[in-house]
This record gives sequence, C-alpha cells and structure tokens, in this order.
Amino acid sequence: MQTALKYQKKSYCPYSKYKVGASVLTESGNIYGGFNIENASYSLTIDAEQCAIACAVSNGEKNLKAIAIAANGAKPCGACLQVMSEFMDKNSPILLIDTSKKGKIAISAHKLKQLLPLTFSAKDID
Repeated sequence: MQTALKYQKKSYCPYSKYKVGASVLTESGNIYGGFNIENASYSLTIDAEQCAIACAVSNGEKNLKAIAIAANGAKPCGACLQVMSEFMDKNSPILLIDTSKKGKIAISAHKLKQLLPLTFSAKDID
C-alpha cells in the first residue's frame, strides 16, 4: 500500500488532475509500482494499474498475487480489471486506498472475482 501511495504522488495528470498510484505484489515477493500517465488524446492515457502490471510483466513476473490502488475514491475501471484477470487469480486481493479525505485514508479489500465476476480469458478463445 505504501508503494501505491508513493506512486500516486508521481502521477502525470495535467488534464483530469486525478492522481492514481498502483502497486502489484508478485509471486516471487517483488513489488512494482505505477501511476496514471495522461495524454492529450485521452484514449492513449495509461492507467496506473496497467502501468504497474506492465512493469512487473516486463521484468518477467507474470504471476501477480495482489494489487493496491490509491486514488480519491479509488476504484479500478473495467479495462484494468480485465488486464488484472490476465495475470491474477480470481481470488486475488485488490486493496482500494481512498485518499479523498485530507490526511486520512480509507482502505477496503475485495477479490478480483467480486469486481469482475465474468472475465474473458484464454479459455474463451480455445
């Protein structure tokens, strides 16, 4: 959670001003962080969760155990949940760190299957 909060501060969000940080814990025990990187062409924006996951995967870590997301009213979007489902088990914890209250944070824990009950996976392609 500390890594997600640290990366939230690094967010590049000149358009929305919506700072998001994320961190993933891998099966090997490594932690990788990421933050949202906006683009004037919004469709090219990179979400914090996808940034952290891409960092882990680019380092050979494809088995993610958990993810923490820090933002005002932290909630992952559907696209991020789908990316999570590619590398996380349906019972993997997703920790949401709500930083909307100045000086206080609220943490809630969920499982991937609760937030994305109907995943599309490699099994659906075969």
